[in-house]
Parts: sequence; structure tokens; C-alpha cells
Amino acid sequence: MTNNIPDISFITICYNGFKDTCELIESLQNKIHSVSYEIIVVDNASHENEAAKIHQLYPTVVAIRSNENSGFSGGNNIGIQVAKGKYIFLINNDTYIESDHIAYLVERLESRPEIGGVSPKIRFAFPPQHIQFAGFTPLSQITLRNHMLGFDCPDDGTFDTPHTTPYLHGAAMMFKREVIEKIGMMPEIFFLYYEELDWSTSMTRAGYELWYDPCCTIFHKESQSTGQLSKLRTYYLTRNRLFYARRNLKGFNRIASIIYQSTVAATKNSLAFILKGRFDLAAAIFYGVNSGLLRPSSDKKSVVSPDK
Repeated sequence: MTNNIPDISFITICYNGFKDTCELIESLQNKIHSVSYEIIVVDNASHENEAAKIHQLYPTVVAIRSNENSGFSGGNNIGIQVAKGKYIFLINNDTYIESDHIAYLVERLESRPEIGGVSPKIRFAFPPQHIQFAGFTPLSQITLRNHMLGFDCPDDGTFDTPHTTPYLHGAAMMFKREVIEKIGMMPEIFFLYYEELDWSTSMTRAGYELWYDPCCTIFHKESQSTGQLSKLRTYYLTRNRLFYARRNLKGFNRIASIIYQSTVAATKNSLAFILKGRFDLAAAIFYGVNSGLLRPSSDKKSVVSPDK
């Protein structure tokens, strides 16, 4: 990594995840030799100063301490602002690689000028290491639901064909620097969840193609930070579906989706949580709907958490 301008800037966010972050750094440093790169770690106001610890252990890593937790998008934007690479690779700190196939993603981006971003194959880190992501289906226009191709399927070659995808995966997404210059930084209004879908939508709206390329594989220790049934997750998913609808849908679909999210979906999910005795999650849905309908959905920074 002697070049002043590295090929790739890896950017990862660390929030009370020091051990995972170190494992990611070491996997990148030990495996990648085909391209030049820099590693940027943004410590998103962890309880301890993990940026200082990382800088001491890995002097070549650019470690930045943020004084506030600015969320997934805000943390990545801090890293993007200092990145020098021709390509930006946003990668979760709870991931790692086992082989040096990053150059295939560069080749994909350079194969045609219309291609703006690419995500690799993502597999779960824990046995049996099935596929987590092999591309996305489009979001349905009203319910704003979709699914990941290949999810929980064995990696038996079925999903080894590169193809376009409507959205990149936030755990591992690489794009050309020119994309940021054209569409702007990742929208910070979302804080957590749906920001990569919104950003991907901005990319395709600007004329870029997005791709899934299985020639490179990332292993993901899924969701260790927020929990599958947490107030945090429930609140932001509820709120941000409404934000996405308000920002990206038009006409009848926009109105219908907002009504559906705030009435049918919210009522159904709240009742399901109440029947399970999870009144806290039902309350998180209420606060999420309230914020999703009433708060501005512009790109300005907005960090609002549900009532504790």
C-alpha cells in the first residue's frame, strides 16, 4: 500500500465491537494482496475509545473517533469524507474474508461505465455457513417488502451467476467514487435500516446499474448489535419504511404505501406483539409511525430514538 491513491478504501463502523473489528482488519490485511487499499475505522462513540486502541494495534489503519453515534449512514459518511481510494467499500465490522477475490469486484465495476456499485456473495459466518445474500428482489410498491435471493440456501453453486440487483447490501457494498459525486452522501435521516435501500434507489435513479457478483465472498456474523426483537430495531424499521415511501414513491403508490404502513401493517404487528406480551415493541411501533409521519424526511441529520 505504497501508492498515495489506493485502489480501495475499506470503511467500517465500530460500535462496542472491538473484537469483531480487529478480526475484520486482520482478515483484510492477511488475505488481500491483489489490490492496494486503505482501511478506515470509524468508532461511532463506543463506550471505550476503540479508535485509540485500534490505532495502537494497527498503525496503518485510519482510526477516527466520533463524539456521537451518528448511525450507520452518519458513521460511513465520516469515513467517506477522508477516503482516498478510487473505489469505496463499505463493510460491516462483523464480517471477514477468507480469500483474496476483491479484484473481481473491481473488474465488475470497470466492465461498463453504467455500473456504479457491486455487492459480493454474503454467507453466514456460523455453520453451516449458508448464503445470506445473493441479490435482492425489488421492494413491493405498497408494502415495501422484499427478500434476499439465496437466503439460508447452501452454497452449492446455484447462486454463482453474476446479475443486476435493485439494491446493494449494506454489510458489503463497493462503488465508484463518482457515484458519491453524482448523488451525494448516504442519507443520514435513516440512522439505522433502509438507508442502503434508499441510497441504492438514488443510484439507479441516476442511471447506474447495481450488481451482485459471487466471485467474491464475505462472511457475516449477522446482527450481534441490535437483536432481532429489540425496541431499537422495531422502531427504526417502522419509521424508516415510512421515510422511504415519502422520499421515493410517487402519486397513488406513495399515498397507498403510507396509509398501509401506518394503519394495516402497524396494527397487525402491534397486535402480534401484544399477544406475546411484548408491549414495549408495540409501543416502539407507535413511536415509529408517529416519527415516520410527522418528522421531516429530508437528508439532514436526524437521530431520534424511541422512548426508553
